[in-house]
Amino acid sequence: MFAALDVLTGKVIVQCLPRHRHTEFLKFLKTINAEVPAGLEIHLVLDNYSTHKHAKVKAWLAKHPPFHLHFTPTSSSWLNLVERWFRELTDKALRRGVFHSVPDLIAAIEAYLEANNDDPKPFVWTATAEEILVKVARGRVALEAVS
Repeated sequence: MFAALDVLTGKVIVQCLPRHRHTEFLKFLKTINAEVPAGLEIHLVLDNYSTHKHAKVKAWLAKHPPFHLHFTPTSSSWLNLVERWFRELTDKALRRGVFHSVPDLIAAIEAYLEANNDDPKPFVWTATAEEILVKVARGRVALEAVS
């Protein structure tokens, strides 16, 4: 599943695809491009998965200047608000569900997405920038101790 969260409105664009290769990621980028109004800058926050950095993805992005990719540091998925949406999806629609097939699972995801987008709510950071930076610094110290 690929998902893009509009942080201002809380609306989400989702595509459930059978694989997670650069080919599918390009298809998702094209979906975003079709759904976002022309003239807007599109900033995507992503993890460092190689799919997002494939040569064909880079070539597509070079032809689509409104797209800007921002990569989170390793082990920092919490910096990406769409991960918060994934948690909500999991907690509210998937965790206790029984899915007899992949299409059943996709149907549950799509039903949650439709309900979300009918009445979207933006996510709001509850931690201050200072609190976040303290945690990042503490995490760096811990990672350096392991290295």
